[in-house]
Amino acid sequence: MIGEKFMIILHANGKKVEFPALRLSKHRKDFYWGLYCTNDYEQAKRWAIHQKPSPTINYYTYIKDPSIKIIKFEDMTYEWLDFIANCRAGGRHDYDIVEGPIASDRVRDFVELYLNDKISKKAFLEIAKLPYKTHQMSFHTTKALHCLRFEKSEVLT
Repeated sequence: MIGEKFMIILHANGKKVEFPALRLSKHRKDFYWGLYCTNDYEQAKRWAIHQKPSPTINYYTYIKDPSIKIIKFEDMTYEWLDFIANCRAGGRHDYDIVEGPIASDRVRDFVELYLNDKISKKAFLEIAKLPYKTHQMSFHTTKALHCLRFEKSEVLT
């Protein structure tokens, strides 16, 4: 965190991304389609190692804009679960930015069980607790992307 109005965030990709763009994809992610970033360097490295042709971490200054519609989930809560379950089922939302914990591969399986009424919300949240905090921040509109200022990129070796 640089201050109350600024924050450094990281985006993993297979190349330098000076001008991020929104791209629709078939894969439904935690917060639906968008540009996914994190404030955690180790997490960005884990995301980047799977990227081709060159695992790259892109650094941006996020400049907060009070006109942006944001929802932030501090922890894995019932509200968070309902939100990601809806997004993973193809449901849309009207937020410019969504921020919160990651439904990791392990959690992803439990989301499917929850969506198919195989486990309760309470059981999901007990099973899904991770021994460490995760963070993701997804940008869903062009207006949200205008809050990002490219700083640099780092190719991982």
